[in-house]
Amino acid sequence: MAITQSDVVYTAVATAENGRDGRVATDDGKLDVVVNPPKEQGGSGAGTNPEQLFAAGYSACFQGALAVVARQEGADVSGSTVTAKVGIGKNDDGFGIIVDISASIPNVDTTTARELVEKAHQVCPYSKATRGNITVTLTV
Repeated sequence: MAITQSDVVYTAVATAENGRDGRVATDDGKLDVVVNPPKEQGGSGAGTNPEQLFAAGYSACFQGALAVVARQEGADVSGSTVTAKVGIGKNDDGFGIIVDISASIPNVDTTTARELVEKAHQVCPYSKATRGNITVTLTV
């Protein structure tokens, strides 16, 4: 279900200069990075890139969703990690991305880990935002 503006409790604000080959900064100054295309896309690779920033945000958000689900299920996810791999490539519309979410949850068995990851994927805001738009693969 979509939220309305009155439901918003926090809004992140970031401004980009010169697109994929420039700079991105948040209005509060907590993030201020040079962005450059990676060498694989013909860039210098000197700075970060939008795919890395998306991977960082998605993995952090998914880890938070995993913790919420674990609390509801009474599962121990302490020591767990979530890695997001974001790939970019050409498609019929120009370019698109794919994501692989990999979770390591050392304190539960593989079946429980898979169930927790699937449930986290249902509640993670990034997963909800991308559902039906990009391919997201889940692994444990």
